[in-house]
Amino acid sequence: MAKIKNKKTADNKPRTTFKDEFICTDTWRVFRIMSEFVDGFEELSSVKRGVCFFGSKNTPNDHPYYNTAFSAAQILAKKGYSIITGAGGGIMEAANKGAYSVGGTSVGLNILIPQKQIPNPYVNCLVEFRYFFVRKVMFSKHSYASVVFPGGFGTLDELFETLALVQNYRIEPVPIILVGKGYWKGLVDWLKEQLLKNKKISKKDLELFKIVDDPKSIYPIIKKFYSKQKT
Repeated sequence: MAKIKNKKTADNKPRTTFKDEFICTDTWRVFRIMSEFVDGFEELSSVKRGVCFFGSKNTPNDHPYYNTAFSAAQILAKKGYSIITGAGGGIMEAANKGAYSVGGTSVGLNILIPQKQIPNPYVNCLVEFRYFFVRKVMFSKHSYASVVFPGGFGTLDELFETLALVQNYRIEPVPIILVGKGYWKGLVDWLKEQLLKNKKISKKDLELFKIVDDPKSIYPIIKKFYSKQKT
C-alpha cells in the first residue's frame, strides 16, 4: 500500500490527510474502546465468584492493612473465590499475594497511565487497559463482592461507582465491605450528617455496605449475603 503523505497548506505547513484525521478522531477511538471490551470479556470469561479488592497502592508491606488484605484474600481464595485487583502495589499486591500463596486465582486489571504501574508479581491472570471506565466495567461485571480498604481518589471512585450502580439497580446487588472502622468513620459520619439529613440518600442506602476490621469477618458477610438472596 502506498504511503500517504501530508499535503501542505498555502503557507507551506503540513496538513493532516483524511486518513490521519480518522486515526486521531473520537470515531477511531471507539474501535479501540470496543477492542478493550472484547479482550476484557474474553480474558476474564473463566473467572468465577470474583471478589474485588480496592485500596491504596501506597500501603507499605509492613502496614496492618496490608496484612489484613493478605489474610482476607487468602481466606477467600481457599473458599474458591477469585481475587481481583487493579494489579498494582500496596493493598492490591497484598490481596494478589494472599490468593497466590494458596494457589488461588489471582487476577490483575492493570491500567496503562503516564505514571507507569508495573503489575505486582503475584498476578496469574493479567489484563491491561488504557481506559479507566472499561476497566471499571470489568470490575463490576466480575464482582461477586467488593472489599474496600483505605485509599485515595481512585479507591473512592471505585467505591462510589459500585454503590451508585447497586443503588440504581444497574448491577445485581453485591456485598460491599469497607475495611478499617477508624479510617471510614469520618466519611460515614459525613454521609449521615449531610446526605441523609438533607434527603440526598435514604437510610436504606447506608445499609448497602458493612464496615469491619477483622479479615476473618469478610467471608461470613459474603456467605450470609448470598444465603439471604436464595431465600
